[in-house]
Amino acid sequence: MGRVFRRSTAVPSECAPDTYEVAFLAGGAPRVADAALIALAERGLLRLSGPRVRAVDGAPPPHPVERALFLSCLRNRSIVSVHTALRRSPEVEEIGHRLAGRGLTTRFRRRPTRLGRACLRRAAESGGLPPYVLGGAAVLPDGPVRRRVLGAHPIPQGLGRSLTRMGRALDRDSERDSDHDSASDGGFGCGGGSGGGD
Repeated sequence: MGRVFRRSTAVPSECAPDTYEVAFLAGGAPRVADAALIALAERGLLRLSGPRVRAVDGAPPPHPVERALFLSCLRNRSIVSVHTALRRSPEVEEIGHRLAGRGLTTRFRRRPTRLGRACLRRAAESGGLPPYVLGGAAVLPDGPVRRRVLGAHPIPQGLGRSLTRMGRALDRDSERDSDHDSASDGGFGCGGGSGGGD
């Protein structure tokens, strides 16, 4: 009788991602930016007013991602530009490199590996993280922080043009349908009969 080998599903003890690493595993660089914006706003270190954000006077926080965000907001800036810059920042890139080096994400697309998903599950089950780290701004109660962080996600490039083209195509189709309906008011326009058979 041969031996049966089973793949271990245990999570190694060295898999202990910090808050922003968990955010990266849960939603990539955009989730890290969301989590940092929400965390600093909730701690009173950022003031979000309308589409703008500004750091409140004080010392920058110690975490590299939070410090990068805080320092980028010393002047009044748009939330969209801050969010975009943070997603592409060296601090967030470093999280991606670190996770890939530990085998928690793939090297190029930075998607969670099997081990990364197991670490993410363990982090979720531990219950020690704010819900927005795992679920993004959509899990926040309705309010200004939720609306402004969700509004920081730009429409994917080209999507606006695609939607506009689709709308025009639908308008043309509906115009053609109405022209066809008015032309065939007198009866069915199904073409002439070619009677007779063999």
